[in-house]
Amino acid sequence: MSRHFNSKLLLPGMLLLTGCTSPTLAPTKYPEEHKIAEAYLHEGQPKKAANVYRHLADSSSDLQDQFRLLAIDSLILAGDSQTAKSYADAIDPADLSPQQRNLLNLYYAQIDLSFGEAEQSLTRLNLVQPYLLDRSDLIKYHQSRAFAYSLTGELLKSAAARIDLTPLLNPSQQQENHAAILEVLSLIPLPELEQNQARTSGILSGWIALARTLKLKDQNRSLANTAIREWQLAHPQHPANSAFLDNYLTKTNNAFTQPRAIAVFLPESGPYTRAGKAVREGIMAAYYHDQSQAKPGLRFYDSENTAPASLYHQAVAEGAELVIGPLSKAAILSLAESVDFNIPVLALNHIPEITKANLYQFGLSPIDDTEQITSKAWFDGHQKALILSPGDEHGKRIEGYLKEYWERANGIVLETQSYDPRQTDFSGIIKKLLNLDESDQRYQHIRRLVPSVKYVPRIRQDVDVIFLNAPETVARSINPQLKFYHARRIPVYATPNVYSGLPNPSLDFDLNNITFCDTPWLFNDVYQGELSLQALRDTWRQFPSIYLRLVAMGIDAYNVVAHLDKLDTLQYHGATGNLLLTDTNRIKRRLVCAKFVQGIPNVIGFVNSTASTYENIAVTPESPDVSSDRPTPGADFAE
Repeated sequence: MSRHFNSKLLLPGMLLLTGCTSPTLAPTKYPEEHKIAEAYLHEGQPKKAANVYRHLADSSSDLQDQFRLLAIDSLILAGDSQTAKSYADAIDPADLSPQQRNLLNLYYAQIDLSFGEAEQSLTRLNLVQPYLLDRSDLIKYHQSRAFAYSLTGELLKSAAARIDLTPLLNPSQQQENHAAILEVLSLIPLPELEQNQARTSGILSGWIALARTLKLKDQNRSLANTAIREWQLAHPQHPANSAFLDNYLTKTNNAFTQPRAIAVFLPESGPYTRAGKAVREGIMAAYYHDQSQAKPGLRFYDSENTAPASLYHQAVAEGAELVIGPLSKAAILSLAESVDFNIPVLALNHIPEITKANLYQFGLSPIDDTEQITSKAWFDGHQKALILSPGDEHGKRIEGYLKEYWERANGIVLETQSYDPRQTDFSGIIKKLLNLDESDQRYQHIRRLVPSVKYVPRIRQDVDVIFLNAPETVARSINPQLKFYHARRIPVYATPNVYSGLPNPSLDFDLNNITFCDTPWLFNDVYQGELSLQALRDTWRQFPSIYLRLVAMGIDAYNVVAHLDKLDTLQYHGATGNLLLTDTNRIKRRLVCAKFVQGIPNVIGFVNSTASTYENIAVTPESPDVSSDRPTPGADFAE
């Protein structure tokens, strides 16, 4: 269950360790340089500390590996895992002492985590001998175990690792760790919690019992309060049975209040610079059109060169009452694992494994895209499906979502095929998908028996829908080839990347009859007003079309803040979709569907569906202006 995040990742809780140097690595030479590096660490500037150690590692022969290890530690803290790996790979473990080899395994485990390689990280952590670690490195060890187990879905082991971590922390850090234990356990379904409680004992059993009790809050608050008191009586010595529980309940019960000042964390350099700028343009467009009396102040922060937790604490110190961002999954993971949120955070991406008090997740999630298009196909009466998707990692993930949601709707996936998006001839894959290759084989067999027989290609007859995941450039080749191979009568439903975002009838003629569900902002007859695609033409023209949806996300990121307190019961008609808050604080998008006719997407209507049930799936036509709630001047980023 590997995840690669393509961005810098500060590992969970590492900010707790700034300024801590392992005695095993304490250098006996270059004391002045070491003091300078330590000072940088104490000041929260691990990147500068890493530069000092890198210089020493590159110039010293007798202490080279020692300084490499120090550089690796600082680079991990700075979020530069790629450079940290290059220094780790340069070390020959045979030249290290047992303590240093132990640290190298720990650092490799942290690096693996930064690339989302949780299973590989756990393999490394199994090689680490905890008794050889000092306190600060032992903290990293248990934190890494907790994080890796969480990513692999072993949530009970993640909680157990955090229990092992607790005695190593100071009182303030213990409170954050206690909250993290409850947040991990809250992701486990209630029946599974009940089973695990019967199998465990001691402190972990008490945590599981408390997590079960807190799940009652969403069902019956008065019963939950009684159950909490009963838990306190049954577990008088449990570490959660202290001021922590009262503080935790107070924070989770606090009602959302509208912020007077908003901090925005977006990348202003690095690989996501243009994406960050597109989101910023959308935010500023919405901000300039906000005429409300309670209009908040905005302050932007560069999320690329500062650790997320440091940025959060800086923003809070400077008066922020809500944060919009970060954008990358890596930064969100780092922030969620290292900070107990005192103010709400509206993260601009979606990580299914994470729920946390005061954390809202809003992004252009492919989960929404796939759920919506399968809902549309289900409502249209289809049942037996073929899936055609790229063979790369992202394509496989989308294929998995399509399969999951289709089967959850009691649909049947007959076959899946993967294609190479670098190719233009997809005939071989399409023949396999339609079983034409088998038809060819049957013909060749019969021809040997009856040479005069005529060949009539026959595609499979058991399919009534094709799900296609392809960008518009690839889909323009695939769709005509499907028709050429006699699949003209099989409807094609595609993910939103099939549409560039701007009408191009001469090229998109080859997409005719494909149905897709996408962001309302892209359709001028659906999302109107002074924040519409047409009205903001001068804003989005500076970006390639692939960034259009991020401008829309910026518009919603600002506007939805005013609706967060009621978004769980009343949907907001936004630029990226009709938005509703789930019970895990994820903002889910309900998309508008369209079908290509003469190269132009013709709007059909909005998809009405939920991720948990297909009992009420429907596509309901709506008027072009959709709702009076739409923003007016008077009123992915998914990875």
